[in-house]
Amino acid sequence: MTEGLPQGGLRTGTLRHGLVFAIAVGWSLFQLSIASWLILDSVRIRSIHLAFALLLLFVSQPAFKTKRFGLARLSEAGWFVLINSVLGVVAALAALYLAFDYNGIAARYGLPIPRDIVVGLVLLVLLLEGCRRRIGPALPIIALVFCAYAFLGPHMPAAIAFKGVSLRRFIGQMTMSTEGVYGVPLRVSATIVFLFVLFGAMLERAGAGQFFTQLALSLLGTFKGGPAKAAVLSSGLTGLVSGSSIANIVTTGTFTIPLMKKVGYPPTKAAAIEVAASTDGQIMPPIMGAAAFIIAEYVNVPYFAVVKAAAIPALASYGALLYITHLEACKLGLKGMARSELPRFRCVLAGGAHFLIPLVVLIHQLMVRRRTPEASALAAVAVMAVIMVLQHAVRAAFAHGPILPGLRRGVRDVFQALAAGGRNMVPVALATAGAGIIVGVVSLGLGGLITRAIYLLSAGNIFAMLLITAVASLVIGMGLPTTATYVTMASLMAPVIVTIAGRAEFAVPLMAAHLFCFYFGILADDTPPVGLAAYAAAAIADSPPIATGVQGFLYDIRTAILPFMFMFNSDLILHGINSWPQGLLVFGMTCVAACTFAAATQGWFVRKNRAWDVPLLLLAAFVLFQPGITARWVGVPQELRYWCYPAALALLGATGWLQRRCSRD
Repeated sequence: MTEGLPQGGLRTGTLRHGLVFAIAVGWSLFQLSIASWLILDSVRIRSIHLAFALLLLFVSQPAFKTKRFGLARLSEAGWFVLINSVLGVVAALAALYLAFDYNGIAARYGLPIPRDIVVGLVLLVLLLEGCRRRIGPALPIIALVFCAYAFLGPHMPAAIAFKGVSLRRFIGQMTMSTEGVYGVPLRVSATIVFLFVLFGAMLERAGAGQFFTQLALSLLGTFKGGPAKAAVLSSGLTGLVSGSSIANIVTTGTFTIPLMKKVGYPPTKAAAIEVAASTDGQIMPPIMGAAAFIIAEYVNVPYFAVVKAAAIPALASYGALLYITHLEACKLGLKGMARSELPRFRCVLAGGAHFLIPLVVLIHQLMVRRRTPEASALAAVAVMAVIMVLQHAVRAAFAHGPILPGLRRGVRDVFQALAAGGRNMVPVALATAGAGIIVGVVSLGLGGLITRAIYLLSAGNIFAMLLITAVASLVIGMGLPTTATYVTMASLMAPVIVTIAGRAEFAVPLMAAHLFCFYFGILADDTPPVGLAAYAAAAIADSPPIATGVQGFLYDIRTAILPFMFMFNSDLILHGINSWPQGLLVFGMTCVAACTFAAATQGWFVRKNRAWDVPLLLLAAFVLFQPGITARWVGVPQELRYWCYPAALALLGATGWLQRRCSRD
């Protein structure tokens, strides 16, 4: 790789990689410090967090990736690297300005002096440039449109006119307060999300991803279409801590996709199953990417309440995807793998059971002891660090080999994981800060205007408004990371959904509105024509990316229906449900409903669906999803709504019996 390079260029590259490594490790150590012993004001933490992200971004990320016009080569030129480093230092200092002059800025809040305005403008420009480099042009363009509207509002047509803001008020809002760049999303990124991203990086570096894949294969590989079922399970386990669909695909898909192709899945369907499974990793509690923590802040509820609300839809979605892999195997006449071709469960568990310890610690801290997410993640990171340091030495001891090299390797793995955690956090930190610009403009007074505009566009119809939100989330999410999509759409649409639903005398919990925006932001990851997750899986499967995205979205229809269902049946997010028997009943029926809907949309139940089978399956799924609406239609009191479940199950059973009988005939 380095042959033919000038010696000076080689030294520059080595120095650059060393600098990136040092900054990333320093960032991780800072975040661990504020979570354990270092006490700092929340605003200063956000400022330092953003400074690290910007410095790391400009030092490591080229200005241009395209090879056209020689731009990619230009980005690697020595003088260009120097300019990037200078820009990184300037951006970091601009972000640190709030920490340096915190008392002075607080004293003149709302009255910025010229120095504040200059530094604020520099920060905004370099932040948007950083977002363009790392995330893509979509977020900067959207942010610039909102910023332009803030100034040009008085000159707009009367229907969308806005009183506008002055430059001083704009900079004061964006860079001198906690209502813009340094808002709630960046605070969550700086105090909670980093630790979970670091935990995921440590698990990946230690080899947990391969362990989860091998464990899933050993359990499910012999079943019909076993590798596909294993892909779903391993992606779900990886998604517990990853929070990234593309990371899930790269971790599990490189192993499961070839195995799916081996047992007979076409390349497009093998890649699409991995896409659907990996995309859903972001809705799987307890982590759910960065969004779960931001939802808790926006809705002003404990983090556990978000996990509780997200549990049934996530598990039902994964259960339905497992069922879809079975249906596809039935369509294709596939079988499972021979036991001799699969890893032995006992050997896999014995070789990787230690990876389950930090997960158990994390879940115990979060769910049982009800500690804060920061404290829970810190405990899991500490346990994981000990495991990483000792695992190679312990294996060497059992093999009667030298222990000291294993310890050195373990320490090296920990530092590599610290660096990976810092690098992985750059897009999250930039996305939350960049989305904060949009949130800040909305809070300047655009919120009421947006509510009126959506109300007029949807004609006050709750169904039309939800469709508008879903489509807008999918479109915006094509160019934004999931976290930025959620923050943008939740800031714009979640209050509007609750308000318009209230005008229609229909009560929608705020949690449901936020989860609705979150779900459709996730689904953009495999929505053509962009669908970055589809491109990643297609590259592994050697399948057409667009066809893979289309097939993946067809599988994800089962996920897309869930937000609409819990908007009209808050039982699905356990809103107001504190009884275990009632919760388990709703969970079981929701899983059956999701599988029934999957059977209707995939064209196969007991056998290939006939034209009249689909309406029967859809009717059974609707009753299982919406027993309250069904009870109201048939005149049954709401307290007896769960008696609609047996009727739906009877209809489902009758449909299956008719299909089986017809297949015999």
